[in-house]
Amino acid sequence: MDMSRADEDSYTNNLIGTLLAIFGNVLVSISLNIQKYGHVTIVGAKDPRVFYHTKTWWFGFFLTTLGEAANFVSYAFAPLSLVAPLNAVSILTSFILGFIFMHEKSKAKDFAKHHGLSFLGSVLAVAGAYLFVAFGPNSHGKLTAEVVVKHLVGWPVLLYLVLEIITFCLLLYFYKQRNANYLVIILLLVALLGSVTVISVKAVSHMLILTLEGSMQLYYPIFTVMFVCMVSTVVFQASFLSQACKLYDSCLIASVNYILSTIFAVLAGAVFYLEFSHEDILHISMFLLGTAACFLGVFLITRTRKKNKSFEPYVTMNMSNGVPTIHSKGPEVPTEFSGSFSYGALVNSDRTTSSNQPANTEEPTTGFRPTRASGGLPDRKQD
Repeated sequence: MDMSRADEDSYTNNLIGTLLAIFGNVLVSISLNIQKYGHVTIVGAKDPRVFYHTKTWWFGFFLTTLGEAANFVSYAFAPLSLVAPLNAVSILTSFILGFIFMHEKSKAKDFAKHHGLSFLGSVLAVAGAYLFVAFGPNSHGKLTAEVVVKHLVGWPVLLYLVLEIITFCLLLYFYKQRNANYLVIILLLVALLGSVTVISVKAVSHMLILTLEGSMQLYYPIFTVMFVCMVSTVVFQASFLSQACKLYDSCLIASVNYILSTIFAVLAGAVFYLEFSHEDILHISMFLLGTAACFLGVFLITRTRKKNKSFEPYVTMNMSNGVPTIHSKGPEVPTEFSGSFSYGALVNSDRTTSSNQPANTEEPTTGFRPTRASGGLPDRKQD
């Protein structure tokens, strides 16, 4: 009887965590599109106000904060390996919103030709999400400070952390010293940091929930350690993602980053919190199948599209630090934009200028060469 009640509570917690993660990702996607609308309105009306002086931007910021809070709390209810892949919901929602508001009507034949694979990707993402939620890990337990320390000092976790640190240092060496600014290297650095982030987020969220329930956990040193790890790794992830956005196409960044980050997050949950220790081979196989379907779906949604004609002006936002950028190349505002599935998720790979500065109306440079020395925008070369 007690075992049946425990299983029921476990599935209830999974459901709560899943719904919170879905709600949070949808809300973040909507909020970023609202902020984009505010930016485009200001630029189109030649409004002299800075973007953060508008009610629209602050409303979007409020929704973003609410969505991220829901994502944070979801880690306290559902296993890490179940919550992390649900980031695909944000990409899917942004694609749907972008399609609804940014695309013109077209004939069925043209629609299938230009958007068929994207909608196939949406179907795969939804089907994959159902599979990994239905067959995902169902391990639950109160992560008190003592339990977190016990997980941390176990030899599998120590071995995992040592290998991760060595790998991170090697990648950072090639990236900084050998100028190996390949997309895979940058996003592997992001994914390795992300695995530490999700471990610490789950621990912090659990200890905060237990504290609110009356079992004080904030006085333990491990809480401070996890909180510092959470904040610092998020900051460094943002820095690497910002540098990637300056060098590579945003659609490619979205798919590769989601795949790599999810893989390392699931691996971290399996090693650190032993989330798959009580699962049978069928559930693990179906979970992996669902995750792979999500990967393929996100790749199809975010695949690089044919670039649009030049126009002036419109605004995109860098996903890592929320810096809006104005593009000034032509006379019209487009009906669609590269990577239109997301505002805030991505920044286009063309040349940009900061939104709090006047748009550059001179002829664009004919070529550029990215450099790594200063960590800034790519160097430009005038013909």
